[in-house]
Amino acid sequence: MGKNLALLAALLAVVLGPILMRPRGDEARLKGQDTLAIITPHNEAIRSEFSEAFRVWYRAKTGRTVVVEWYTPGGTSESTLYLNSAYGAAFEAHWKGALGKTWDNDAKEGCLDPRTVLADSSAADTQRQAARRAFLASNVGAKIDVFFGGGSYDFIKMASVGLLVDCGYIAAHPEIFGVGKSIPPTLGGEPYYDEKGRWLGTTLGAFGIAYNRDQLTRLGLPEPHEWGDLADPRYFRALAIANPVQSGSANKALEMLVQQQMNIVATEPGADETRITHEGWTRAMRLLQRIGANARYFTDSSSKIALDVEAGEAAAGMTIDFYGRFQSETVRRADSSSRIGYTDAKGGTSYGTDPIALLRGAPHPELGKKFIEFVMTDGQKIWGWKAGAPGGPRQRSLRRLPMLPELYGENFRARRSDPDVLPYEAAKHFTYVGKRTAPYFNAIAFVVRVMCIDTHRELTAAWSALCDVRARTGKFPPEALASFEDVTAVDYAAVSTRIRDAVASGAPKIAQVRLAKELADHFRTTYRRAEELARAGK
Repeated sequence: MGKNLALLAALLAVVLGPILMRPRGDEARLKGQDTLAIITPHNEAIRSEFSEAFRVWYRAKTGRTVVVEWYTPGGTSESTLYLNSAYGAAFEAHWKGALGKTWDNDAKEGCLDPRTVLADSSAADTQRQAARRAFLASNVGAKIDVFFGGGSYDFIKMASVGLLVDCGYIAAHPEIFGVGKSIPPTLGGEPYYDEKGRWLGTTLGAFGIAYNRDQLTRLGLPEPHEWGDLADPRYFRALAIANPVQSGSANKALEMLVQQQMNIVATEPGADETRITHEGWTRAMRLLQRIGANARYFTDSSSKIALDVEAGEAAAGMTIDFYGRFQSETVRRADSSSRIGYTDAKGGTSYGTDPIALLRGAPHPELGKKFIEFVMTDGQKIWGWKAGAPGGPRQRSLRRLPMLPELYGENFRARRSDPDVLPYEAAKHFTYVGKRTAPYFNAIAFVVRVMCIDTHRELTAAWSALCDVRARTGKFPPEALASFEDVTAVDYAAVSTRIRDAVASGAPKIAQVRLAKELADHFRTTYRRAEELARAGK
């Protein structure tokens, strides 16, 4: 089963890769003395603004012309999937051709596995260790120079695999990076750059709620402010949620929700670490059940959430701050009002970063370094300045938050798109404790899948029956609610053992499939029982 899935993934990469990875936009038709290849999940507005500004900056710096070729296979998850496949294929050719060695499963599985511990010397290497050592010593590439945009989680993983290399920017600017410097290594528990220089943050972002004011009025709902507001029964079939299995950013938002519930428990008397993690996790799962039950759908793209909220397809949705603010900007009226609102989830989000990195084997490494330099200097104003402001975007405000703290000074207030948003201050009010949830990041997506997505029909039917009773009597029927909220099968003990092991990288896929079926069947049973009990008034 695992070999068949791997073969299918490779076949899809070969067939669809050239289609998905072709250059996008006008840049594909332009000519320049130099060409820079960038893979990114960023949207067309960002790509257009940065490519045009970089062309001007680069000409002024070097006297040469440059064209940026953007490769956009989808979101961050799709980009990393493509890169892993491309590097695997490139190293296979290097291993068999330049090194003249036999390609087998040990070499295939070991070369990109950061868990492969090298022997004390190459002479003592196993085949798996030899492949890993050879990959890290090689300059094989994916014919792409820079990875631009996504979450720090994915960049940390790619750095550990060895796909990212030091671009030299952090080492060249010790006055900017470090404890007590402009950009700290971490803030609120979120990493802002790699201490080995393999990636660095370019813009800051939080998670929150985009909402349609017209739809809220229709439903009789106030504007939401925190994750818990989305559990209100009046949102039934009115929420837009992204599938966390397919969207890393959507999963990060869910992780923020879990962290918030743990932080709440931490403030209660007598709370030790065990209670914080176990009880906080349980509260979060029950909240996610209600939010999942209110979901109109689970889309495969986090960028679709704000679009559907703007179109009135949903009243609200969990989203990245940029998507919410940008969509609000898109429909802004002449009087500066907008039917689309966005708010950071109160007490429920950290401020993470979208990094940039130089890829191993970049065909134009010096050009890639120039682009990184531009993004971290003049390009910072493009993120947060109003359209038309000096150094800002040309066509439309991007409504993103620059990484450089000095750009939040009062002297720049009139130029900023969101003058009242001060992320370095806001980040101090939420602490992300990575050890509590980071090891189970993929497990969170898996749990939401079996608890809310694969079982959505049964989940919504049970929730509808519970809410009907509540509307008539003013409270939920206790036995039905207890069945609905039975999350013992996916409690913190389970997620930190059998579920974590099943979804771990390199784990047999068949084990994950079996566990998914087992848990989905369990939740279907508990939801059906909850519906029956609710209809019986129990």
